[in-house]
Amino acid sequence: MPTKPDHPPEFDSQSFLKQLTQRPGVYRMIDAGGDVLYVGKARNLKNRVGSYFRSSGQSAKTMALVSRIANVEVTVTGSETEALLLEQNLIKSLRPPYNILLRDDKSYPYIYLSGHPSYPSLTFRRGRTRRAKGTWFGPFPSSGAVRESLNVLQKIFRIRNCSDSYFNNRSRPCLQYQINRCTAPCVGFVSEDQYREDIRHATMFLEGRNPAIIDDLMSRMEQASANLEFEKAAAYRDQINDLRHVQEQQSIEGASGGDADVVALAQEGGIVCIVVIIVRGGRVLGTRDYFPTFSLEQSEKELIGAFLGQFYFGSDTQREYPKEVLVPFEVAEQDILSSALTEAAGREVRVRHRVRGERRRWLELAGTNAWQTLQTHLASKETVYRRLLALRDLLELSDTPARMECFDISHSHGENTVASCVVFDDNGPLKSDYRLYNIEGETAGDDYGAMRQVLTRRYRRVRDGEGKRPDLVFIDGGKGQLNVAREVFEELGVSDITLIGVAKGVTRKAGMEQLIDALTGDVFRVPSDSPALHLIQHIRDESHRFAVSGHRARRDKKRRQSTLEGIEGVGAKRRRELIRYFGGLQEIRKAGVEEIAKVKGISRAMADTIYAALHNE
Repeated sequence: MPTKPDHPPEFDSQSFLKQLTQRPGVYRMIDAGGDVLYVGKARNLKNRVGSYFRSSGQSAKTMALVSRIANVEVTVTGSETEALLLEQNLIKSLRPPYNILLRDDKSYPYIYLSGHPSYPSLTFRRGRTRRAKGTWFGPFPSSGAVRESLNVLQKIFRIRNCSDSYFNNRSRPCLQYQINRCTAPCVGFVSEDQYREDIRHATMFLEGRNPAIIDDLMSRMEQASANLEFEKAAAYRDQINDLRHVQEQQSIEGASGGDADVVALAQEGGIVCIVVIIVRGGRVLGTRDYFPTFSLEQSEKELIGAFLGQFYFGSDTQREYPKEVLVPFEVAEQDILSSALTEAAGREVRVRHRVRGERRRWLELAGTNAWQTLQTHLASKETVYRRLLALRDLLELSDTPARMECFDISHSHGENTVASCVVFDDNGPLKSDYRLYNIEGETAGDDYGAMRQVLTRRYRRVRDGEGKRPDLVFIDGGKGQLNVAREVFEELGVSDITLIGVAKGVTRKAGMEQLIDALTGDVFRVPSDSPALHLIQHIRDESHRFAVSGHRARRDKKRRQSTLEGIEGVGAKRRRELIRYFGGLQEIRKAGVEEIAKVKGISRAMADTIYAALHNE
């Protein structure tokens, strides 16, 4: 096999899309110089970003854009609504050349409660003005939803929507009163106290503090459905959807404002990703991601503490100090960091980890983005390529491995033993070739026997020319498991596959792994910052994760399965008759053979079998 050239490949959309999430969010397309070309939002990031890289049916503009893309960055959001608001924030601040429509705050729709001293109105407004003395609710992403929701609110609370000049010059009720959408305060048909009560309820609802309204509508919808009034039920359903849309809590546009830097961390495969979300005035302005180097002795608390020190004080760039720095847990020397930030900013800056409500949602959003960014980084063509070259040099292989397999064993006290086989190629994880093996016939808890069985089953097929042959095989375990693997390979006559054991080492800490060469028996360690070790850790961790998830699925399936289902000769019909006769499994266990034989379709011999199975005889 020819050795790959020693230069990193260009941006590979396929490997990028392979790990991209299907959640909603915002994507930024970046050119080779680091400039943002285009900002877009997506309900499904994977589908939307993937649409740009189709081989046919693209417009000239899209083709020109794609030809300049060197990287794509994403920010995951909690909903499509949040994605739309963040998209507009980024377009306004970055002004990408391929975004034609540059919207500003005036394009956002609001619900406005006027400042009339006695009878305020509730109306639709575009843009928020300082001159208007009243209460603003929003901004909201959809004008259609706001208009429809205002109609619903007027039906429920019957609040006026006319202008003050129209209101002051009425001598008789208008059409809104006739169709039961207004209480006609203009002519005194409602008291000021009752109107203020309606305003208070509407305000509570718009602030998301009155779910009883939706409960009432749901009750009406269910009642209409029970009365076969399906059109009315559908109308109630639409009202509920509109009301929920209006009161939806936005984590991108905060109702309470706030200036904060929100920090989260994700760690896997020897790589740490730290994401910082910038929030100003309650609005998420964007995200920044970092991949700092670290030592093995540093905990996650120490990592974030050290990062924040360098982020705010360790560069020549003058940082803008927020009012709060939100972190997922208490970091090392948190009080000292708060004092230093307060002194540098000339005002109080708090570092907080115990937060609720909107700030908790910001932290969750940062954590989601840290994990997604890390997965994208691990799967990137450049990262995988660099690691493969390092692994080739580390193991002194003649060629860069094109296919690697790793095996692990998982069980609970010897029960429901499962073996995993995960596969990596030059694009990273090849999940279509992952396999799980149910281990049967081995002594409970015998990991060596389980390893022997799975390797024999897997590589007997390779020997017979049926399966794909790997270049490199990792065994998650020490010398014992590796010796079993070496014996299986010798028995099957497999001699052209490199076999490496991955032991956790004395301290059993990540980064302290010991590698064992099956051919020579040599045991050696790799520097913790080695890309080769990071690749091995990634493969080993993925093998362990896949084995554990497979074992749990098998265990849970067995727990959900009725004891009767495992008895030979007892099918669905006989199980149904047994349950119908006795009322439940507990009563069947109490019954004797004679009583079981009385059930329809159960012979005396079958009753003996059932009794023996239920009593483990």
